[in-house]
Amino acid sequence: MAAGSRLLLLFLLPWLVTASHSPPGCKIRITSKGLDLVKQEGLRFVEQELQNITVSDLHGKEGQFHYNISQVKVMDLQLALSDLHFQPQQHLVFNINNASISLRFRRQLLYWFFYDIGSINASGGGVHIHTVLQLAKDNAGRLKISNITCNASIARMHAGFSGTLRAAVGWGGKVYEFLSTFIVTGMRFLLSQQICPSLEHASLVLLNSVLDTHVVPAVRNYVDEYIGIDYSLLRDPAVSTDTLDLDFKGMFFPRVRENQELENHAVEPVIKETERMVYVAFSEYFFDSAMHAYFQAGVLAIELQGEKVPKDLEVLLRATFFGTIFMLSPTVDAPLRLVLRVSAPPRCIIKPWGGSVSVSAFLNISLVPPGRRGGQLSSMAMETKLSARVYLQGKALRVQLDLRRRALAAAAASPRPLSPQLFSLQAPLKTLLQLTIMPIINERTKKGVQIPLPEGMDFTKEVVTNHAGFLTVGADLHFSKELREVIEGGGPAPTAAARPSSEPTAPSGGAPQL
Repeated sequence: MAAGSRLLLLFLLPWLVTASHSPPGCKIRITSKGLDLVKQEGLRFVEQELQNITVSDLHGKEGQFHYNISQVKVMDLQLALSDLHFQPQQHLVFNINNASISLRFRRQLLYWFFYDIGSINASGGGVHIHTVLQLAKDNAGRLKISNITCNASIARMHAGFSGTLRAAVGWGGKVYEFLSTFIVTGMRFLLSQQICPSLEHASLVLLNSVLDTHVVPAVRNYVDEYIGIDYSLLRDPAVSTDTLDLDFKGMFFPRVRENQELENHAVEPVIKETERMVYVAFSEYFFDSAMHAYFQAGVLAIELQGEKVPKDLEVLLRATFFGTIFMLSPTVDAPLRLVLRVSAPPRCIIKPWGGSVSVSAFLNISLVPPGRRGGQLSSMAMETKLSARVYLQGKALRVQLDLRRRALAAAAASPRPLSPQLFSLQAPLKTLLQLTIMPIINERTKKGVQIPLPEGMDFTKEVVTNHAGFLTVGADLHFSKELREVIEGGGPAPTAAARPSSEPTAPSGGAPQL
């Protein structure tokens, strides 16, 4: 019995492992080159945060000597030697070595009847800061800085000043020397104690707020009035010495059924390259789920009637169905109506040499006499393949569709074989698709879908590469906004909640229907 249980466990183990690892529809890789760019912006942000350090006033007395140190302000910060790198298990390590800091603060001294007031300039050297940021997926599927460890120290500090005590009492210089030693010791301690809390607040509060609200799209986002996309993280980031990989669900969903799940049986994207700053990979599942969502929303249909039907095709249709048209409407010139409706969710196929979309549809041709009930002239099942060119514009992933040569097949919708007259319609119908319907489709899909990249960061020099079952976009990055500007610039565009319970503001732009 025990042997049978072990055998069953061994049989189920591969299935359990596969089930626990849901493949991503979208994967993002950040390389060391990308991290170097982030370091430049990160240094600027750290410098701004440290310049805003607040130090409590120092006041007290020693015998007849009373002192008050206030209005401490960081005047200058030089972060000459810094390093930001990936580290497995610990994710991101940020080091600052041998930095320098300059301070200015106000002094008030009282010794017996002698009162001294003025400013003090102090400088510190050998500033060392070691910070480790741990990244994780939160319960909603967002990327978070889950923990930070920090150590900071200042090796040396000097404060030099002179004032009225030196002239008023013969040993005033001794007072200033004592005060300088006292201030240097106290200020070094207080500054060292303030550096890490400042960086912890910057990471756990400010940077997490950027990840929460300025990463577009944020977890679940509405694309248009028909569909949305789920960009939730599937698992914690995978970090090597050279890369950080993020696995996103990358699944579109119909807004009429927001909790609907589409199983992912596609090939998992594999990114091997490290030459560019960032790589974004999309599997066939990513595109299939979009077409499935639109199909579920019931918008993959288009209707042409009257003047919208191309004249050449209308003449041919009237000649082909002249007898039927005469029976339905003696006036003969009643308007024609063509309704093209997709009959099953289209399927995407990605190969190294290109991408295509297979579409099955029904074409209904009918006559609609004014004031009278229309009559069907013909119904055809159509199979076609569209070539798909994927490209990036800004942060929007877009698809340009085109009808392939000899990629249209038509058959009678009824069990009866296709008549010779209908065979003669295949060439005009292909022309209809190519010249009339394809421009409408591409116009409605040109809005594209946003890639989850933080606000203020944009792609440059992007290159799309097809693989077997997925495609990758390799690109470099640049900052169009400073991180401080993003944090202080206000809220993002409205997005759906992790599990939307109310209707958000309707997005702009047309729906990518057929």
